[in-house]
Amino acid sequence: MKIQSVGVIGAGTMGIGLAQTLAQTGHQVTLIDVADRVLERAEAEIRKNLRLQNFFPDFANQSETKLSTEDVLNLIQFSTDYYQLEKAEFIIENATEKWDIKREIYHKIDDICPSETIFAANTSAISITRFGSVTQRPDHVLGMHFMNPVPIKPMVEIIRGYHTSEATIQSAETLLAQMGKDSIVVNDSPGFITNRVMMLTINEAIFTLQEQVATVSEIDRLFKGCFGHKMGPLETADLIGLDTILYSIDVLYESFNDDKYRPCPLLKKMVDAGLHGCKSNQGFYTYVKGQKMS
Repeated sequence: MKIQSVGVIGAGTMGIGLAQTLAQTGHQVTLIDVADRVLERAEAEIRKNLRLQNFFPDFANQSETKLSTEDVLNLIQFSTDYYQLEKAEFIIENATEKWDIKREIYHKIDDICPSETIFAANTSAISITRFGSVTQRPDHVLGMHFMNPVPIKPMVEIIRGYHTSEATIQSAETLLAQMGKDSIVVNDSPGFITNRVMMLTINEAIFTLQEQVATVSEIDRLFKGCFGHKMGPLETADLIGLDTILYSIDVLYESFNDDKYRPCPLLKKMVDAGLHGCKSNQGFYTYVKGQKMS
């Protein structure tokens, strides 16, 4: 059965990509954020992305319907009112990776949405079981870890919480298939699979930079040249956001109580200095309008 109506909470980079991809695959989307200015920026960014896809079709998802820019935008409702989610069949939450903020969102939507609505947490490291525990529908809560940029990444990590039902998993797989995405289901564990491995790799790469084993560009070139990666670990860190990297590695350190997850002092220093990567125009590289400078 086709899922028609999807709520997306959080109009940052991930929320923008999700709303765009969902609308391009024919879904009615409600994109929620706390400020009108954030939603206005999200609408402008989606419009720009759609225009670029027209010029560079290889970057488009092949499962996307051939809708015009205006048709896609007409399928997205931009709102600061959570009550606009009361008819959504499926909600994907992408708020800031802070438990206190996320917890309040789940309390709010649990009261607003019908009991059959599914809640998916798009999180880097927070326990999916924990999300379910603050709702009256833990069997309808799961994790869906999307990769950035959402429109062109073909795979999604689905995370099964302790109480997540098989029917909820199947609904998530159905929605992702409608979006042209493949998926793999994993069990709930700090960092899941992708972030547990990737955050450790990025953190260790930053240690090698701190120790002056190699330069930023040399570290990234080695990963691209030796392993065929499209991006090196430091480029990836900039794309994700160094603040998000630090938060995720802190969660892993706290969860496993293992020194191998100790965050690199250089990472902490850069975050304290406001060098958060692409979103601040300065991280391991310098960016102008989102483009890395050589």
